[in-house]
Amino acid sequence: MSGARRIVGGLSMTEPLSIEEERRLYPIIVRGREAEAALATELDPILRRRSLRQRQAGQEAESSLLRATCGLVRARVTERGYRFGNEELEAAGVEGLVNALRRFDPARGVRFATYANYWITKLVNQAVQQQAGLSDGEMRLIVKLQRFERTRVRPPSRREVAAHLGVTTARANEVIQMNRELVSRRFHESSLPELADPHGADGPSEAPSWVIDALKRICGTDFDDFWQYTFRTTTLEELASAHAITRQGMAKRIERSRRAVRESADAERLQAWFDLQ
Repeated sequence: MSGARRIVGGLSMTEPLSIEEERRLYPIIVRGREAEAALATELDPILRRRSLRQRQAGQEAESSLLRATCGLVRARVTERGYRFGNEELEAAGVEGLVNALRRFDPARGVRFATYANYWITKLVNQAVQQQAGLSDGEMRLIVKLQRFERTRVRPPSRREVAAHLGVTTARANEVIQMNRELVSRRFHESSLPELADPHGADGPSEAPSWVIDALKRICGTDFDDFWQYTFRTTTLEELASAHAITRQGMAKRIERSRRAVRESADAERLQAWFDLQ
């Protein structure tokens, strides 16, 4: 792994880890956390020294995981149209990354990068909302509008927007204008496809265990790639590069997983859950 390339929110960023490298760190992190808990009651000097070493190793493994995943912070900030260097958004993203590490359970079988995306996105979105001066209600309506627009072949009419949002036509006009100002003023014509409702349903990485279990069973080793691409946290190019294959090859993998999900016994139930996200 190469050395640190830049500082993100006070955290030095290194090259991303491979799936194998990332997963090799998990047992070290688990032992480090267990050792830290044991130190609270352990009195034997020899056992304490061992626990201290394990805790140190775990902390170093966590640090490596954080620094290697810091690129997600840059990606989420850049997606929102900000030039990378907005310290407030960087700090929010790093806070989300640290929150993810505290909550992350390696035993769930989900990559840390997959899990961390939810928390990074959530806190960056909250910072975006604050910088744009939007209320919670306004942000929810804008997010709902953006999701509605993405399902349409042509731009929806004011009446269609009003009906979908459950507001008057006048209010729909206001929401449409707020969305335009948000895009043009702050995001340089970016459509914010990943903007999540901070007060809506749990994010994808906070999915119920039955969703994770079903998709892992259906997708097998392609689960992480399917998940990250489905929720647009990683592009085909990024996934292909991580696996050292072509973009076309990765697209085939994703389509294979999609087909398996559509043809599975859990298809209807999974689709109902996806529709809520």
